[in-house]
Amino acid sequence: MTTPAPRPPRVLGDLDSATSEAASRSWWDEQADDYQSEHGVFLGNEVPGGDFVWGPERLREEEVRLLGDVAGLDVLEIGCGSAPCARWMAAQGARVVGLDVSIGMLAHAVAAMADDPGPVPLVRAGAERLPFADNSFDLMTSAFGAIPFVADSARAMAEAARVLRPGGRWVFATNHPMRWMFLDDPGPEGLTVTLSYFDRTPYSEVDDDGNISYVEHHRTIGDRVREIVAAGLVLDDIVEPEWPDDLDAEWGQWSPLRGALFPGTAIFVCHKPG
Repeated sequence: MTTPAPRPPRVLGDLDSATSEAASRSWWDEQADDYQSEHGVFLGNEVPGGDFVWGPERLREEEVRLLGDVAGLDVLEIGCGSAPCARWMAAQGARVVGLDVSIGMLAHAVAAMADDPGPVPLVRAGAERLPFADNSFDLMTSAFGAIPFVADSARAMAEAARVLRPGGRWVFATNHPMRWMFLDDPGPEGLTVTLSYFDRTPYSEVDDDGNISYVEHHRTIGDRVREIVAAGLVLDDIVEPEWPDDLDAEWGQWSPLRGALFPGTAIFVCHKPG
């Protein structure tokens, strides 16, 4: 019996990179104020020097140190949003650049860092075409930023590898792939499988004029691993944070009910050989 060739990640549907990026830019620009009003405190926007929270399970980089010692490193955060993570790394002594597709989110970053010792440079751009030279950074990271929203995540991985220096680390968090099977419902309705784990058709919404207004792309665990390896990176770990016993808050589809049964977040820890 022959072993079948590895199945490459597929992008199904007609939502290409340009469409996805345009949708994400407009959606996050429009939603920035409401998002920060609802989640800003949890994310640490109001904490002097920021905070680094990996996801709704409240896993903090200060505790788990998935990035290692960032002091003195050149760091790029992709999908930085209002930049609490970038600000936190800067407070630890890193030289950080924050990148995001949304000017609305970056405006909140500018406001949040007003009282910090020094501002974090911010760049408006997408993850599939990073406006930086090869070997520019010692560390790259993303906490739920960009990766779930790009059509060509394999290219995003290749871009991460390109701008990383040899020996550099790339650590990113995204929706756990198995969440794709369930409705975005934090209650009992969200415990029933409704979609195939293997269906990579992008989720999208349209506005009143029929324009694509929101896009999210699904990849399986295997897809993520293949994209990382194909980019020439080494996958060191996949962290699946457990829901803490003392956290009773809901965030979208994340909740204590669902968190007790299956993971909502996956954190991929990688490095560039050299």
